[in-house]
Amino acid sequence: MILKYISFLIGIIWSYSIIKTQSVFSKKTGLIFKVFISNVSWLTLLVACYFGYKNFSIQSTIIGIIVGIIIVHIGFHFSKKYLISKFSEKQLQLSKSFFEYSLIVWVIYYIFF
Repeated sequence: MILKYISFLIGIIWSYSIIKTQSVFSKKTGLIFKVFISNVSWLTLLVACYFGYKNFSIQSTIIGIIVGIIIVHIGFHFSKKYLISKFSEKQLQLSKSFFEYSLIVWVIYYIFF
């Protein structure tokens, strides 16, 4: 039973972290991210919630969802603080641009091949 609950929490954390990642990208890349990746993550989040509802009590499911969301927000907060302390603004902007263009190239490759 504990293994099922841990897998439920991992599913919640995984899908919500990908949904939260969408806010990091610029508008055009965020749109591509939303269309191709975020929609699948929303579906995964809903399936994880349904899995929790079917296997555990409603109270345990809600607690798991809240804990998962809090863990993702704390993780993003500390990641942001760490990146700002380690790298300059120019390096962060360059890295962000690199990842955005890589995502665009990856989606174009996925569409055509």
